Amino acid sequence: MLPGEMMATEDEMTIDEVYKYLRKMRSRYEKANRVRKGELLSEMGVVTGRHRKSLIRLLAGSLQRCPRQKQRTRTYRADFDRALDVIYKSYGRICAERLHPNLVALAEQLATHGEIKLTEKLKGQLTSVSLTTVAQRLRRLRQDEPQKPRRAPRSPNPFLQNIPMCRLPWDIAEPGYFEVDLVHHCGASTHGEYVHTLQMIDVFSGWSERVALLGRSYRVMEDGFRLLGRRSPIGRSTVDKIVEDLAVSGDRIKEKLGFRPQFDLQAGWRETIQH
Repeated sequence: MLPGEMMATEDEMTIDEVYKYLRKMRSRYEKANRVRKGELLSEMGVVTGRHRKSLIRLLAGSLQRCPRQKQRTRTYRADFDRALDVIYKSYGRICAERLHPNLVALAEQLATHGEIKLTEKLKGQLTSVSLTTVAQRLRRLRQDEPQKPRRAPRSPNPFLQNIPMCRLPWDIAEPGYFEVDLVHHCGASTHGEYVHTLQMIDVFSGWSERVALLGRSYRVMEDGFRLLGRRSPIGRSTVDKIVEDLAVSGDRIKEKLGFRPQFDLQAGWRETIQH
């Protein structure tokens, strides 16, 4: 490093990194004169983010971290982990980023139904806990959950390739393209017959319609789609009529009736807008 230059960094150094850096700089600092020591202190202050007096005190010491005399106790104990586990599972195992801002509100809702015991201490911990701590706790909780084995990719079904289904852009500007959802009302088990909700939503207009189905066999699904098709406010022919391009010639009216317009199209639009 050239004389007068100063190192700068945007990342905050850890304590170990500060001590390591100062151990390397101490020999230069001890050999320097008064003016040069001032320059080195300014440089070390920029790099470490420490005050000059703090750097002088550290350079005069051993630059070794002293062992902690008393170990810190755990802030969040088993009752916090149990409450976090109940909240996490009750709300569909959502990520820590979505769970953290709503911990207290979700805990209060579960407490009213007797799912957890919300004490003042626990409520305070849920209020003050950081996002990093929540993410770490959730990772520990997920370690005990059985992991489903990943299936190998299956070969494409040739019959599905003949079905006109695809991903639609969110800003589609034509009605008649639907998002279809099938909701299972089965509880904790999917065995046996149970009720489903078949829902269709028009992407452009937001029109939606639902129908209840018992089972999800081919015949049941076909009947559900036919019923939804009859309930639709517009059919495919209506959609084609709306979006089609149409041009009408007035030559036959002029020939048979002798009609002569007083204004052309542009002048007519201009007159209509003005009045």
